[in-house]
Amino acid sequence: MARGEFREDLYYRVNVVEIRVPPLRERREEIPALASWFLEKFNAQYGRQKQLSPETMTHLQQHPWSGNVRELENVVRRFVVLTDVAGEIEALAARGHTRGRNGHDPVRQPAEGLREIARRAAREAERKALEDVLDRVHWNRAAASRILKVSYKTLLHKIVDCGLTPPPGRQSANTWAGGPGG
Repeated sequence: MARGEFREDLYYRVNVVEIRVPPLRERREEIPALASWFLEKFNAQYGRQKQLSPETMTHLQQHPWSGNVRELENVVRRFVVLTDVAGEIEALAARGHTRGRNGHDPVRQPAEGLREIARRAAREAERKALEDVLDRVHWNRAAASRILKVSYKTLLHKIVDCGLTPPPGRQSANTWAGGPGG
């Protein structure tokens, strides 16, 4: 208003109720609930079953969170998507992946690019979908190809690409590419 870039009468019209939302670092008691909510959301979204240990919650509550709730959300998403082992956020911190209050992301950027991360996530989702459908139809590949709306040949290649193997007694010599007689 002082610079003449915002009309004073309009300011008083929109400034009816002022709501102050303190930064996350001033509401540390909310961090466990928020982290758990984000974890549940991203586990469902990415088909994962990650869990946060009590030590991780302690680490999360001690972090300065200069990026507020969005920073916490990104850390939990990265934890769900990028950690394939039982490693926790504190393990990331122990390797020096957290930052101070300098505004940078708290977890170091992965060496791989965003495209490769997306490809890896897509491959994993495709593998899980294939495995789920094949199990549901007891490895009847013709039925699976119909359900997945791909050709039988494409399904066979996807099975090989994903490294899936039928349970014992389900593999026939001429029905799966790359296998015996395939």
